[in-house]
Amino acid sequence: VDARYDALNPRTAMREIPRGLLTTIEGVVFVSVSSVLFVLCARALGPLCFALSPLALAIVFWYSLAKRYTSYTQLFLGLAMAVAPVGGWMAAGGTGGWEPWLLGLTGIAAVATIALARVVHHFRILFLVLDAIGLVVFTILGCEVARGMGQPLAIVIVAGVLTGCLGGVLRDVLCNEVPLLFRGELYATVSIATGLLFVAQLAAGLPQAVATVIACAAGLSFRLLAIRFKWEMPKFVYERDHE
Repeated sequence: VDARYDALNPRTAMREIPRGLLTTIEGVVFVSVSSVLFVLCARALGPLCFALSPLALAIVFWYSLAKRYTSYTQLFLGLAMAVAPVGGWMAAGGTGGWEPWLLGLTGIAAVATIALARVVHHFRILFLVLDAIGLVVFTILGCEVARGMGQPLAIVIVAGVLTGCLGGVLRDVLCNEVPLLFRGELYATVSIATGLLFVAQLAAGLPQAVATVIACAAGLSFRLLAIRFKWEMPKFVYERDHE
């Protein structure tokens, strides 16, 4: 139904229907069959998933039509993405407990982020601070999970760095931005230092709560100072000899 709009949009003009590689009837058949398969799969997962499957389809379908009625189309895309974690939790057999509420909170945050996309550039400093907090906290969480599995020190630190850094990399890539990991200021180095400090404190016999607080405070301070004073790793620049 939106082929004529998609053909005028450079971002969507190369899709199959605007290019004429797929007819409208073929598109309708494909979507209809996919929707039926989705509902049948939801039914196989359980009665709750089956009952909520039409709601999930309605949200996804409305996203395409929303552009005709509002300039906040991305809100509906955010809503579709927000319900996905909860749906995955139910599909995996999750029932009660606090986990689905955390997933729902993540979804609400996704919707709010998309709604604030037009003004988020005014909050660059706040964004960097929150990113720094996430970096050190998830680094410690990754280290703790690896320690709980009995992994050696090198694997513990690598697990912490991957947990702390890759989420931010994925976020920036999806936003078509150069990841903070690949910019000038220290980033992965902060994660490594935070993980090492956390593990060293535990090895010295400090309580886990104390070690966590100290590592978080030290790692956060390290990252913020790196941003403030433009601390970077040494760069090796090779210049051609002038003939």
